[in-house]
Amino acid sequence: MIKRILLLIVLISSTSNILGQDRLITKANEKYAEYSFSPAIDIYKKVLDKGYVSPDLLKKLGNSYYFNADYPEASKIYKRLVDDYGDEVSAEDYFRYAQTLRTLGQYDESKAVMSKFTEMTSDDGRASAYKSERDYMAEIAKNSGRYDIGPFEYNSIYSEFAPSFYKKGILFSSDRDTGNLARYRHTWNSKDFLDLYKVNSDSASLNLVTKLDKNLNTRLHESTSASTKDGNITYFTRNNMKDGKYVKDENGVIRLKIFRAVAENGVWVSIEDLPFNSDTYSIAHPALSPDERTLYFASDMPGTYGQSDIFKVAINQDGTFGTPENLGGNINTEARETFPFVSADEILYFASDGHPGLGGLDVFATKIKNRTYNGTIFNVGEPVNSKMDDFTFILDESTKKGYFASNREGGMGEDDIYSLLETKPLEFDCIQRISGTVRDKISSEPLVGATIKVIDENNDEILTAITDANGNYNLQLDCNQGNFVRALMQGYVPSEEYLGKSTGEPMAIDFYLERDTVTAGFGDDLAKLLQLSTIYFDLNKYNIRPDAEIEIQKVIAAMEKYPSLKIQVNSHTDSRGRDSYNLWLSQKRAESTVEYMVSKGIDKERLLGQGYGETRLVNGCDNNTRCTKEQHQLNRRSEFIILE
Repeated sequence: MIKRILLLIVLISSTSNILGQDRLITKANEKYAEYSFSPAIDIYKKVLDKGYVSPDLLKKLGNSYYFNADYPEASKIYKRLVDDYGDEVSAEDYFRYAQTLRTLGQYDESKAVMSKFTEMTSDDGRASAYKSERDYMAEIAKNSGRYDIGPFEYNSIYSEFAPSFYKKGILFSSDRDTGNLARYRHTWNSKDFLDLYKVNSDSASLNLVTKLDKNLNTRLHESTSASTKDGNITYFTRNNMKDGKYVKDENGVIRLKIFRAVAENGVWVSIEDLPFNSDTYSIAHPALSPDERTLYFASDMPGTYGQSDIFKVAINQDGTFGTPENLGGNINTEARETFPFVSADEILYFASDGHPGLGGLDVFATKIKNRTYNGTIFNVGEPVNSKMDDFTFILDESTKKGYFASNREGGMGEDDIYSLLETKPLEFDCIQRISGTVRDKISSEPLVGATIKVIDENNDEILTAITDANGNYNLQLDCNQGNFVRALMQGYVPSEEYLGKSTGEPMAIDFYLERDTVTAGFGDDLAKLLQLSTIYFDLNKYNIRPDAEIEIQKVIAAMEKYPSLKIQVNSHTDSRGRDSYNLWLSQKRAESTVEYMVSKGIDKERLLGQGYGETRLVNGCDNNTRCTKEQHQLNRRSEFIILE
């Protein structure tokens, strides 16, 4: 099997049920649990040849082939499992079976199996993706043809993959083991261990391949690297080891870690594993952001969505690291997401077998916007993607040249690197989030139920939204085009904002709508028309409270806007106290309100004040009724009645 599969982070979820006393089954299950798939396959096959079969054996044999990327053999075993033990088949078995069928080009059969998978799962993101992308093959076809690809000059009969830019050349991983007669082999697939190699370049052409020195390469795996632009720092993947010896977890698995190597004058002087590595899960496949302040990687650490997820971690100015963060459920699925790469234009490329693809691992791309990862995810299509595994994609945005690896047919080795030239960039959806509040221009009160319309430059209405109980709205625009955002409310003059093409930064747009003056007339309560809070007074007081000042200011603003507007201030009291006292108190409240407005510039000739005492109670709290303080408060109020 392909060498780089060794470095895919896999979380095997099947259980190890030891059946009977069969020594071979026990031994095979032990190898399977250690991810030693190659010897496990040999033993399981011997058992099958002896006529012993069980659903557990078929599952583990199928998975062993699957994780060794022997998809034809895996497909045969999964088919036997489904045909003979239908009641024992899990959703994950159906998913892997569908994946193997796609690698064989049997897309109709794969769809039928995926339908069974979606029937068995309700909250699995992969099921949702396939339900919503029934025509995903047409979408992939639309994205295809954007790259010209060719062979990599330095492929061999062994595995080459994981290219990364290094100074003016590249680094890559291979099991060719140049110059070493004593080959180390790994029991996952009985192939040689991986080392890092360098291809130098000058202004004319690529030169010979050289193996990195022994400070970086050990007798275990080194792979998937990412270097700073000056080449002085390189992050790379290595098996877990300490003092030159490998370290196993409690299940006998040698996990993966990311190491940082620092060079001085071309010599690697410091190599250290990163502080968030672990002996109990894997951290692998580093990639750097364009500003080299963020490290992306793949891991099966606790909290992953699936078998492996893509994470990021901040690189601080002093070289320390922040806390790793999962990129979230838009990127990561319940399957494998791995091998990230971020281009200079902040496009995240990664390999996945969880998003709809052509088979095996496919390369996907999404635009990073404002440090978020919620944009549309594109399958980059053929010829980069194929029926087999395609992964470790990198691209130089300045030259549009890059590389990727694949185990497709026609290669020299088990994995091969291919060169590529981007001839047509992907057209990413530009999603811009717009939010805001719609308010009355005079009172500044939020308008509930106002309509927000988005109209394109062809004057076509493309979406609408309604303001909530607080007058707020939220919507998303296509920022690849210009849009008009329009706010409408019955009784108000519409308002509109134009937004041109943008890079998608979120925007806040508040609308302040003017009232249609025809809707207000003689005898109307201006406070209600302006949706003001009621003007209340304290018990036995007629001074203007601070909260009342805010509301009266809105009435003043309306009178300033409409110079012909005249109002009468009607003030009231509760029923407590003598009637004559309450009538006097209410008149003082009306006069106090008028005086306040005059002090703010309103002509006294436009104002009248009238006190009504307790004659116009709003809730029946008269002298014969027992009421709470809160109920009495409702009657101590002022109104603003339109006279003209």
